[in-house]
Amino acid sequence: MMKVRRLAVSLLRCRYYSTPRPHPAIDRIIRVDHAGEYGADRIYTGQMAVLGTHPSAGPVVKHMWEQEKAHLELFERLVKERRVRPTALMPLWNIAGYALGAGSALLGKEAAMACTVAVEQAIGEHYNDQLRELLNREEKDEELLKSIKDCRDDELDHLETGLEHDAEQAPAYEIFSQIIRTGCKTAIWLSERI
Repeated sequence: MMKVRRLAVSLLRCRYYSTPRPHPAIDRIIRVDHAGEYGADRIYTGQMAVLGTHPSAGPVVKHMWEQEKAHLELFERLVKERRVRPTALMPLWNIAGYALGAGSALLGKEAAMACTVAVEQAIGEHYNDQLRELLNREEKDEELLKSIKDCRDDELDHLETGLEHDAEQAPAYEIFSQIIRTGCKTAIWLSERI
């Protein structure tokens, strides 16, 4: 029995260590994108808790949330497959994301859409920076390039959707948007490193 157990442990170790570790830059990209998609899922969870039954905003928020869930599943798979350490800040992003989503929705449909526009603008810029970085690498990671491009395109669609649904009519739109964009950029910086 002990020999079988030792053999099983040995095989598991061999399998674990035979999986190549990602390059530090790839590791950082996957970690921060996983954190960002988790935060986005939590934002839409909060917005749905408040606006889920709203006749015009509910279906719009639900559609965007479904896309964010797919993005999160993608990056959860990449974290596992490529053995990337998730950010230690996930508990903070859980609370902060939900609070931002629910809080903006409590201010009204327009504020929820303004939140979406601000977040997606910051994330779209972030994804564009990552795409440039990946394209400048000697070894191209085609799977990661495609994944980021697809997510970026969805995020920019969410930005357009928010604008189409009166985001700019939110009270103090410019100030509100700037605060959220600054918060997103700070979250990106922290998630890349911690």
